[in-house]
Amino acid sequence: MTQSLADMRRDYTRDGLAESRAPDEPFALFHQWFADAVKTEQAPVEANAMTLATVDADGRPHCRVLLLKGLDAQGFTFFSNYDSAKGQHLQANPFAAMTFFWPALERQVRIEGRVEKVTAQESDDYYQVRPLGSRLGAWASPQSRVIAGREELEALVKATEARFSQVQPHCPEHWGGYRLLPERVEFWQGRASRLHDRLNYRLVAGQWARERLAP
Repeated sequence: MTQSLADMRRDYTRDGLAESRAPDEPFALFHQWFADAVKTEQAPVEANAMTLATVDADGRPHCRVLLLKGLDAQGFTFFSNYDSAKGQHLQANPFAAMTFFWPALERQVRIEGRVEKVTAQESDDYYQVRPLGSRLGAWASPQSRVIAGREELEALVKATEARFSQVQPHCPEHWGGYRLLPERVEFWQGRASRLHDRLNYRLVAGQWARERLAP
C-alpha cells in the first residue's frame, strides 16, 4: 500500500448541526438534506444511493448498496426480487437499517426500523416507469442464485426478450417494493477533530423524541 491506513484522515469543517436548525421530526430534515445532496453531489455519486443492512435467519448481518425509490410520511421505499437473499432475510427477520453518506456535504443519515412490502399496485406503478431493459431483467435474473457464468444470464435475457417480444412485460409476482418504517433516524454532520454533530430521533409511543449523541 502506498499510504498507511493509519495516516489516512480528513478533517470535516463544512457545516454544523444545531438543535435550533432541526425540526421536531426527522422527515423534514431528511427532505432538506436529500435536496442538498441532489444539488451538491457529483457523478458518479448518486444522492439516493444507500447501504441496506439485513440479518439472516442465523443472525448474520449482510450489507449492500441500493437506490432509494420512494419517500413518504410512512417511510423509505426500495425495490427488489422477493426471492433474493435480502428478500429471504426480510422474510425471516423484518427489520433493517439503511445508511446514506453524502461525502461532499460531510453528512450521513442512519435509519432503522421494521420493513414491510408495499402494495401490489405500488410495485406495479414503479415497475411500469422503469426502462424496458430493467423490466425484462426483473423476469430474467434469478437474483442471488448461483449461475454457471455470464453466458447463462445472457441466455436467460434472450429467452425473456423472446417471451415478451409481442407484449409489454408485466410486473412479476416475485418482484416488488419494500418500505422501511423508521423507528430511529440519526443525522450526522462531520465536524473538526472528529467532534461530529449527531442528532438522533427515536419513535416513542408514536411521537418523535430528539436527542444529541456524543461523537
